[in-house]
Amino acid sequence: MKTLVIVIHPDMQKSVINKKWMQTLQQHPDRYTVHPLYEVYPDGKIDVAAEQQLIEQHDKIVFQFPFYWFNCPPLFKQWLDEVLTHGWAYGSKSGFKMKGKKIALAISLGSDEPDYSAGGKYNYTLDELLRPFELSFDYVKANYRPPFAWYGMEHNVTDEWAEKSVPAYLEFLEAL
Repeated sequence: MKTLVIVIHPDMQKSVINKKWMQTLQQHPDRYTVHPLYEVYPDGKIDVAAEQQLIEQHDKIVFQFPFYWFNCPPLFKQWLDEVLTHGWAYGSKSGFKMKGKKIALAISLGSDEPDYSAGGKYNYTLDELLRPFELSFDYVKANYRPPFAWYGMEHNVTDEWAEKSVPAYLEFLEAL
């Protein structure tokens, strides 16, 4: 079964790494369903039923986005709020449509990896900063997997550097 990759980048035209990842995945339509949220919903009005149906059609879901202000782009938060509804994603007697689905995050980060450590620039590890996502997906009984992270955007904004990330990203997706 194909992996659903929900790409959440508010300005894909200016992206280096997320654009490269998305273009690479689009070359493999037999393995990946690429779903660029900001392109599909430029007005921010999410079609909840369509999103839920897309989730139901896949067993592996990856949310791909740039990590800034120690969080996700606003449309991803909106997506979580609107799509993961009571009676569909969770509930006391019904729901759990995400139960058992493998869920992962694929994140590009501006700073270098050592900055995300107890003694680093930000004093927290990336796993600690991603805890709300882990808890949200655990709550809906999905199988939350460790994230894929590509660090150093601030210092390495080149096509060559972006190209280096592609094999590691594809390996991550295949191992999911």
